[in-house]
Amino acid sequence: MSTPLRVLMAQLNMLVGDIPGNTSRVIETALKARDEHQADLVLFPELALSGYPPEDLLLRPSLELRIDQALERIKAEVSGITLVLGYPRYVEGALYNMAGVIRDGELICEYAKQCLPNFQVFDEQRYFVAGSQPGVFEHQGVRIGLSICEDIWHSGPTEQLAEAGVDLLLSLNASPYHMGKETQRAEVVAQRAQQVGVPVVYLNQAGGQDELIFDGNSLLISAQGETLFRGAHCEEALYTVSFDPATGQLTPEQTSAPALELEASVYQALVMGVRDYVNKNGFPGVVLGLSGGIDSALTVAVAVDALGPERVEAVMMPFRWTSSMSVEDAEAEARALGIQYDVVSIEPLYDSFMQQLQPLLSGYAPDTTEENLQARCRGVLLMAISNKKGYLVLTTGNKSEMAVGYSTLYGDMAGGFDVLKDIPKTLVYRLSRYRNSLSPVIPQRVIDRPPSAELAPDQTDQDSLPDYDVLDRILELYVERDYSAQAIIDEGFEPADVNRVLRLVDINEYKRRQAPVGPRVTQRGFGRDRRYPITSGWKAGI
Repeated sequence: MSTPLRVLMAQLNMLVGDIPGNTSRVIETALKARDEHQADLVLFPELALSGYPPEDLLLRPSLELRIDQALERIKAEVSGITLVLGYPRYVEGALYNMAGVIRDGELICEYAKQCLPNFQVFDEQRYFVAGSQPGVFEHQGVRIGLSICEDIWHSGPTEQLAEAGVDLLLSLNASPYHMGKETQRAEVVAQRAQQVGVPVVYLNQAGGQDELIFDGNSLLISAQGETLFRGAHCEEALYTVSFDPATGQLTPEQTSAPALELEASVYQALVMGVRDYVNKNGFPGVVLGLSGGIDSALTVAVAVDALGPERVEAVMMPFRWTSSMSVEDAEAEARALGIQYDVVSIEPLYDSFMQQLQPLLSGYAPDTTEENLQARCRGVLLMAISNKKGYLVLTTGNKSEMAVGYSTLYGDMAGGFDVLKDIPKTLVYRLSRYRNSLSPVIPQRVIDRPPSAELAPDQTDQDSLPDYDVLDRILELYVERDYSAQAIIDEGFEPADVNRVLRLVDINEYKRRQAPVGPRVTQRGFGRDRRYPITSGWKAGI
């Protein structure tokens, strides 16, 4: 009788650039897989040793030496178990995105990624040379094929493995999250499993890296395309699976994680994104302005869930136009969350600025200059707290606002991380209701009241913007799906609304270039995902 092959899937959260630290984690996990899980083979994510994406760290002259030292250390310190892991590797002067198989001090197989993505957030062709040959090795009589991330989204590499006659496919991944990605992955991996006629162990990394979220959600897919197991969403985890060579069956040894509704999926992604950005960059805590509005209300809830209340500080900075309702609601949420909370009026700061500016601005009628000055007073206060305490300033602008420039440079945009940068306003409301379903921390009237920046008397966002249901749909079509103005109008939107919104998006590119990074959750976020010129004569139209 054949002996089942026990595989441990290491759904880990690596730190980009920390090759020694990542190597230690690989060694520690491999020994744990061998001694505590009795695994025969342990599988790690794509580019586990360097972290993903390493970007221009791949161009550093010492990369080759560092990776070679890491591999030698693994070979020297781990025996009695086979490791399959990803790393960048030079071969004859060319850099490859590699998967290596290490067993008892020997590198027995290497496979170079064949399909190098160069779209959306990916630019692997900037760094890597594509491989062309299949990666196949034997373990306990089982012929195992290797695939790296993008490879499995294309049929070519899988056809090679089918021709090579493999029994099992191992897929190493660093696949970033966006809404609906979990379902897309499962469908694609199922197609590949059916194509090659063998089960697939699909391992994805977890963790936040700047604006990218890696959500885990590792998969076990049968040869028939059935999802046998799904790993946890946005969490590190170790999973053991048994493969029976006689039957070709994969048997997970843990219970599959439950499928999540969209709001839960996005909210957990935001929490992990904040936690990893703060912790990996060494900040002791965060500070933000708590205005009594829904954006800051959701942001502070995410921050507390990510870091704990003891590492979150909120400051209410009222002005003459700030309503008593906003002051009351900000304090109520701060108390519900148990965070440090202070109130600092910006009236004296604003008056002082206006007094000094009066000789320079006399003769000019009041306009948005005075409104923006209020926001800039608040930015100065938050940045001073940040400087003194070492806290990261969280900004609170949502995707709808960032798209049309409804924000103030060096004011409410002053900070280091924008939690809601890729969250449309309509989704902000949905996430706020979801968070309250767990425990009510956001006052209900914050959710119910019309949104307002409160920079002028009786001001609401809809004074200068279309209704958010309309605005967000137009923005989705233009920003995420590249519809033209006419194509959006043909969807039933008012031409005046469409032309105005598209113009605002285009002319505010200069603001977005100066905005903090924030976690990406849509298929096209602002930043590395959407690169438009600031200086441009392009006119929106057909």
